[in-house]
Amino acid sequence: MSATRLFLLLWALVLAGCSSFGGRDPLQVDLAGMEPLAGEGLEVRFTLKLRVQNPNESAIHYSGVALELEVNDLPLASGVSSQGGTVAGFGEALIEVPVTLSAFSVLRQAWNLGGGAPLQNVPYALRGKLGGGLWGTRRFSDAGVLSLPEPRDTP
Repeated sequence: MSATRLFLLLWALVLAGCSSFGGRDPLQVDLAGMEPLAGEGLEVRFTLKLRVQNPNESAIHYSGVALELEVNDLPLASGVSSQGGTVAGFGEALIEVPVTLSAFSVLRQAWNLGGGAPLQNVPYALRGKLGGGLWGTRRFSDAGVLSLPEPRDTP
């Protein structure tokens, strides 16, 4: 087989492989919950629970999770997990990721939210990725507002 034919065959295989990556809908990732974890020193730790929905026909296999959480447009927490798994096609999974809030992040948030006003409509943004090898990594994001309930006056 000539070098030109071999090159054309390899190029066709590459193009066919790349075409299989197109047309995937983005994952829907929602913050489903938070649970406290034991921290070290001045750090605060939580387990974030993410509800991941896959709107595609094919399953998504992942081998790690990384995320960052911003509150009020300021970095608050980050976390990684080496857990792996599968989100079935047209399915969903609950993924837990331990995150750390540094003392500096907590102080910065307290300073920014100071004033004693109730915490209503505070914007948050969650960004991250599900690791899946060279071409299988899937990035995700979620954003919304947090509203903490105001304390009730007891008669």
